[in-house]
Amino acid sequence: MSHDAPPAGRPGARPRLRLAAWLTLLAVTGYTAAQYVTSGVGPARCTVRTQAGAAGAVGAAAGEYRLAPEQAANAATINAVAARRGLPERAVTIALATAMQESGLRNLRHGDRDSLGLFQQRPSQGWGDARQIVDPVYSAERFYDHLVRIPGYQRMSVNDAAQSVQHSAFPDAYAKHRAHAELLSTALSGRSAASFSCTAGPGTGGAGGTGSAERVRALLEREFGKGALSGRTRPGGAARPAGGTAQPAGGAARPAVPARVVQAAGGEGELRLHAKGTRRGWELAHWAVAHSAGLHVRQVVYRNSVWDAGSSRVGWRPRGSGDAGAAGDTSAVTVVPASGR
Repeated sequence: MSHDAPPAGRPGARPRLRLAAWLTLLAVTGYTAAQYVTSGVGPARCTVRTQAGAAGAVGAAAGEYRLAPEQAANAATINAVAARRGLPERAVTIALATAMQESGLRNLRHGDRDSLGLFQQRPSQGWGDARQIVDPVYSAERFYDHLVRIPGYQRMSVNDAAQSVQHSAFPDAYAKHRAHAELLSTALSGRSAASFSCTAGPGTGGAGGTGSAERVRALLEREFGKGALSGRTRPGGAARPAGGTAQPAGGAARPAVPARVVQAAGGEGELRLHAKGTRRGWELAHWAVAHSAGLHVRQVVYRNSVWDAGSSRVGWRPRGSGDAGAAGDTSAVTVVPASGR
């Protein structure tokens, strides 16, 4: 095989040109990547951390667990359904560990045989039809329906409680997710303040897209239950899954949350949720952040902390005078959708 020689008098000119082109490309790529990361609009991800390396911390940074926005939203839904039923945090941990193993917290449209959804439930085994099972609210309800029927499930190991519901061919598979599930449930249930955050990527409130306060309210009511905002919570935490029948929840329902949409300066609608108790407030605030990508949420404010899509890479920051919410009101969780402007 013959090779073309470089022109006379310019030995190696082409290799040098190629090298210069590659160096230029690398420089441009490096600058673009740096801008992409530092601008806060890089690839979206969510992070949950323990506070000051609490006991039982797991992960690379004294208790850190990272997940994609889709996984975060599904995890928040699993917690919300438990809250609507008045179930304890232990039930959320078991459900999260189960979904981590079965689907990686993703709402799968496929699986072994006819398995579907977050928990890989099978229509042929009586879990519901395919359309119902791929609804995260319904599938979480059905998981809890089975869990609360297990005597003493709260005293069982996470693995054994999950296996008692799932009857998996790999009965010890859930144990490896216990630590991450505990870390996540601690944050999503509101027990750990300002410990759950997401960075805004393309298509979220920080990089295009228009949200709606009414849409946030509708999803919150669907996941936490219609009684969550109106005071019609069922006694004892009983809940009715979509297309199903009421089942005992075995717990006490969370208190209702008065909510209203207000028009802030600039014409943006804000959803203000007046939570009873700090833990309930953080539960709602973390839920809003977990759903921020899908709902195009621009800002979440609670007490003296702010999550903002435009500066989301720093996580929760101290509240400033220009942030949303009524001045001096630290009891309300304020959710501000992106205006699209």
